[in-house]
Amino acid sequence: MAKKPENMRIAIEADPNDPEDFDVTEGALAHAKAERRKRMGRPPSGPGKEQVTLRLDVDVLAKFRATGPGWQTRVNEALRRAQIG
Repeated sequence: MAKKPENMRIAIEADPNDPEDFDVTEGALAHAKAERRKRMGRPPSGPGKEQVTLRLDVDVLAKFRATGPGWQTRVNEALRRAQIG
């Protein structure tokens, strides 16, 4: 087990019977938790995207869903093509 500097507080003690285990300092634990929080959840959508609730006819929705993954993007593209102006 590696020696720790006197001013570092240990958050998790190493298992003395496991040569691959090591002490984890409070600072290292806080950093790891912050990194994990950054990665949790759904990845951010692209710029200019907004989540909305939209009612569509059942048959229209079924046709888009039948095209497989990415059907929401195809709905967005169809709406963009139908834009007036």
